[in-house]
Amino acid sequence: MPRWLRSGRVIVGLLIVLAVLSCALFAPLLAPHDPDEQDLLATLLPAAWQAGGDPAHLLGTDGLGRDVLSRLMFGARVAMTVALVASFGAMAVGSVLAYVAGYLGGWADWLIGRAVDVWMSFPPVILSLILMTGLGTGASNVILAIVLVDWTRFCRVLRSEVLVVARRDYVAAARLVGFSHWRTVTREIVPATIPLLVTLLTLEMGIAVVVEAILSFVGLGVKSSQIAWGQMIADGREAIYQAPWNLLAPVAAIFITVAGFNMLGDGLRRSLDVRMVEGRE
Repeated sequence: MPRWLRSGRVIVGLLIVLAVLSCALFAPLLAPHDPDEQDLLATLLPAAWQAGGDPAHLLGTDGLGRDVLSRLMFGARVAMTVALVASFGAMAVGSVLAYVAGYLGGWADWLIGRAVDVWMSFPPVILSLILMTGLGTGASNVILAIVLVDWTRFCRVLRSEVLVVARRDYVAAARLVGFSHWRTVTREIVPATIPLLVTLLTLEMGIAVVVEAILSFVGLGVKSSQIAWGQMIADGREAIYQAPWNLLAPVAAIFITVAGFNMLGDGLRRSLDVRMVEGRE
């Protein structure tokens, strides 16, 4: 059995992520109601276990009589799409620049380093809001904004690791035997940095879920025709005392999803990082 599958953090985090991903993929089959179906005679119903609740609406209904659980499942589709696509996009941009900067050094390292410093001088959430104001709403624009903001996280952290790996003896030996730069990077440096890259990727997914929720909360995320957890939180504020589950359900969904990604990332880091494994042994 692989070492990472023996980690409790990895197992728990993976189960949470797979559960949310399953809700997202099979929302049309799992959702008990049409998420956009309105019933103005059954608005702001409490959760089914509370007084006045309806078993047909497990988490109650919102101000327009729409089923909260169904909207929660369909909202997972936007959250997971943004988390996966945006994270891989940011990883692709940031890691390529990190390998170039860390391996080549010199003016390439200086130029990329200064670009990262300037870009990271802006608060990430504020920069995302500014970008969304210019790009407009929509899931694709949310993904683009996250990629444009968070590539720096991959670049800065991974560059430091590449600098360390590039100075190891086996990399020098690869150069001596005539390996090209491309072959040296892909055969010697990239495999050594995969554990860090996987950890950064899983942690970035949790960050992307939060950023998407913030943008949707302020009305700069997905379009109004799409269902998003941040949008549900914004709507739930208006009736927090009459129907608290309208607000608490999407907040809990975001918390659980981010916790799952963070536990998965932390577990993978502890399991795949050779230095940490050797330290425990």
